[in-house]
Amino acid sequence: MQVFLERLAEFQVDECSTDGYRNPIGVIRGTDAEKPPILIVAHLDTLDAKDADHHYRVKKNAIIGPGLIDNSVGVGVLLSLPEVFRQLQLRFRSDVVLAGVIQSIGKGNLRGIRHLVKTWPRPIRGAICLEGAELGRLSYYSDGMIRCEVECDIEASSGWEQKFKPNAIIIVNEVINQILKLRLPQRPRARIIIGKISGGFKHGSIPHAASLGFEIQGDSAKMAKSILNNTKDIVAGVGHEYGVDLNLKVISNSSAARLKYSHPLVKGTVEVMQTLGLKPTSGSSASELSIFLAQKIPAVTLGITQGRDYQHDNSRVKIEPMFKGIAQVVGVIQAIDNGACDG
Repeated sequence: MQVFLERLAEFQVDECSTDGYRNPIGVIRGTDAEKPPILIVAHLDTLDAKDADHHYRVKKNAIIGPGLIDNSVGVGVLLSLPEVFRQLQLRFRSDVVLAGVIQSIGKGNLRGIRHLVKTWPRPIRGAICLEGAELGRLSYYSDGMIRCEVECDIEASSGWEQKFKPNAIIIVNEVINQILKLRLPQRPRARIIIGKISGGFKHGSIPHAASLGFEIQGDSAKMAKSILNNTKDIVAGVGHEYGVDLNLKVISNSSAARLKYSHPLVKGTVEVMQTLGLKPTSGSSASELSIFLAQKIPAVTLGITQGRDYQHDNSRVKIEPMFKGIAQVVGVIQAIDNGACDG
């Protein structure tokens, strides 16, 4: 956060501060004080551990290092916009607000952007959310999402002698098996993604703790809650049958919301991308976009470049596509400033 503010100060933005939730913010003043601001945001947190070695290797055509795609590239481009505007001699009627938001991913549950939008003192004209990849990404809708964790802790259970304790991984696997038996509707559309499982510490020892992470996705909040209740019943039933401490926690959630494809912002963004020779690829986004759309603020999420190995320490992004990635961001800001979100 401190580096973010220092970089904005170096580029001499008109205002540089943090909000009440410590989201760092820079403001580039527009020429018309009556126009609502345009927000450009990128989340500052990554999935990498705090003690990870954030050393980046810059090669001729690529940059390699942890957290690049999710989301150091997005943050880097966000911070570069004041200089890009200066070099292109661009001025906008609206204020352009550059915000790095904290506590977005995982258990952060988008708290940074929730606070920023909720407490912003005036209407917001439109917004762009920046992600490292993939170039050509155009997200203008967000599925409903409920992210859950199931923890099995046999050590906390009573009534088991040490040598008879069951296998926590097998118990969690039984939860997975029963979740996979659930009948999910195609309309309204819904699915459950089993995304994370962990447990054990030694090949020859029975694990006494294990955890499972999964996400319920769909375009109906009512259906998502119904599926959540079904998974709660599964967890309670398996815990009772095995006589172990088995708990389900909801760690984050977002509501389904969308713009229509015919919305001027979406159509304008498609035009910008096609002008640059990009093929727009639409998809749902459960990130900051969902908060803007839920508050009836027109917004899109854009990818900056191409990359691979997203969540690995050696994630890699290409340098050359970034030029088009940055150009599309400038083009969409101009579209918003010209009225794409005013209808």
